Amino acid sequence: MLKHILPATLLLLAATPALAGGKMFPPTADPVVKKECGACHMAYQPQLLPRKSWEAMMDRLSDHFGENASLDDKTRDAIKAYLTANAGDGGKWLRGVNTANPPQRISEMPRFKKEHGEGKVQRMKEKSGVKTWADCVACHKQADRGYYEDD
Repeated sequence: MLKHILPATLLLLAATPALAGGKMFPPTADPVVKKECGACHMAYQPQLLPRKSWEAMMDRLSDHFGENASLDDKTRDAIKAYLTANAGDGGKWLRGVNTANPPQRISEMPRFKKEHGEGKVQRMKEKSGVKTWADCVACHKQADRGYYEDD
């Protein structure tokens, strides 16, 4: 038994600094979330927003950032359950978030703004023709796997 626990522990310890740094998140694993959300945009990792943001978003899919993204109740509830159960509350990424009125957009998160503020990243975005901050994989090639350290 010890021979199985030790490698697992070492693997966990090796991943901890990256996870603690807030630039690596477990990839979205739920097949319903991947299918439904991924039909229009990357299926963002639930840790990128607090629970309250996911709840509000899933309760207003008829106006999902100007689009009607309505789903049947069963599908919506399944996605909402996954996103809220895996939300980033308490994580380093969400430090500084107004928990009483959290942002709905990942690009409005304080850490996102800090990482993608004016200057070099903004110029790179314009130069590479990235039209929206939602296009994470344009700059972070492994964003769909939860890895954002490659910039």
